[in-house]
Amino acid sequence: MSGILINLIIQALGGAIGGNALGGVLKNLSLGPVGNTIAGALGGAGGASMLGSIIPALAGGAGSLDIGAVAGQLVGGGATGAIVTAIAGMIVKTMKNKS
Repeated sequence: MSGILINLIIQALGGAIGGNALGGVLKNLSLGPVGNTIAGALGGAGGASMLGSIIPALAGGAGSLDIGAVAGQLVGGGATGAIVTAIAGMIVKTMKNKS
């Protein structure tokens, strides 16, 4: 398996965890378990990839399974996954209030 794919999976996993953590803490922004997981995974994969290009130490080497790089990808994915889930939750809440 290529290093890029492994990094993407780790980031998506971190994002899914971050999205569900945010949904558990902020019930008013929760999209439900499936919605939190999907929004978090998409945000984690995309956001952590961008974060890795800004802060190269988080990206690690190509295919590197160094514990520091994996931890950085999980944390970056979790943070960006939580942010995307919060934004999606605000949008859904606003759309429901307008109806």
